[in-house]
Amino acid sequence: MRALIQRVASASVQVGESQVSQIGEGLLLLVGIYDGDGEEDVDYVVGKTLNMRLFPNCEKNFDRSVMDTEGSLLLVSQFTLCADTRKGRRPGFSRAMVPDRAAMMFAKVVNGFRNSGLKVEEGVFQSHMDVALINDGPVTILVDSRDR
Repeated sequence: MRALIQRVASASVQVGESQVSQIGEGLLLLVGIYDGDGEEDVDYVVGKTLNMRLFPNCEKNFDRSVMDTEGSLLLVSQFTLCADTRKGRRPGFSRAMVPDRAAMMFAKVVNGFRNSGLKVEEGVFQSHMDVALINDGPVTILVDSRDR
């Protein structure tokens, strides 16, 4: 499982003409779920993200987590993070989890973050979304459960 984490001043998701979610200061996570990912991957990504020190202290050092700042989280499922680009010019997505199972796994990710008590918003699974953000920093970190 991969999560591309972006520290944001704000972020939102629009589907068609409707804004479906919006957060202020916090983290936007683009989440890619691989075939074979399980509960351990969910736990790793959730735990790592909630406790990673990505926010500055008064000395401008990365010393505070989203839990410390009581920030918000916006979660967006993005199977393209599982792209295989080793051959040719067209990315392959055969390593991504099939949509019906990925939807259930993404719901577990969302629930894992909701258990933190922070405000958690989400995109619409398997929809074309317009994701808007004001990246703070910019700070962008890739967390991959296969690296644990």
